[in-house]
Amino acid sequence: MKTHGELKGFWEKRLQSDWTESGVGYAALGRAFNTWIYRVRAEVFDREVATVPLRLPESRVLDVGSGTGFYVRRWQGLGVKSIVGCDLTSAAVERLRGRFPEVEFHELDIAEPGDVLEPGSFDAVSAMDMLFHITDDTRYRAALRSVGEALRPGGIFVLSENFLRRPEQRGDHQVNHTLPWITKALDDAGFDVMRRMPMLVLMNAQVDASPVWRKLWGGVLRAVTLNERTGGLAGSLLHPLERRLVRLLRESPTTELMICRRR
Repeated sequence: MKTHGELKGFWEKRLQSDWTESGVGYAALGRAFNTWIYRVRAEVFDREVATVPLRLPESRVLDVGSGTGFYVRRWQGLGVKSIVGCDLTSAAVERLRGRFPEVEFHELDIAEPGDVLEPGSFDAVSAMDMLFHITDDTRYRAALRSVGEALRPGGIFVLSENFLRRPEQRGDHQVNHTLPWITKALDDAGFDVMRRMPMLVLMNAQVDASPVWRKLWGGVLRAVTLNERTGGLAGSLLHPLERRLVRLLRESPTTELMICRRR
């Protein structure tokens, strides 16, 4: 397992060289395809978050692992005025401050935020596509506790994860935990799960599918994204189907969105 310092260095280097959708997304598929992926993510996030019991636009929101600010922009689109963002890397935070001068950003590790985040001061927290990059289980749980401490009682936690029904998968830069493991960690941190739904279905690595399908579909995606032109075309063709699938299916073989409430 990579050390925390090694992981931070990996993300500093990656976001310094590619501060785009591919830098924070599925890099092997290129920027053009990732742009289409993020269109689906945006639609699911906007649709689901708009239904939670928040006092928009008065709510105060914390976005964890802000990256390029994609979900900061989503919160703004929902009418939220008071947003705080944070990221592990200086590469992201410096650029975020330039892109969103009206938003407060901090360079911090959510597993060890210190006294930066005032306890109980947020109505909602989002942690999108970043928790599975915390490869140390102790730090993962600490991150959830930090989120819980930052939220007011009854506050909303929006996260995306892979929620495996198959056995856990561990790599140097990503760990895909099982659904029971994650829900237990959330419960221990003081959260009740409200609902879970697909965020993507076909336009991402099939981490929770059979090994044969995972390898086959992974090869298809890499083949159709050999360059930005073919990647953009493939994304545009898959996009309508993906939009339909994330609405029709109850579970997904890849990333899902979960909404929780702080007890």
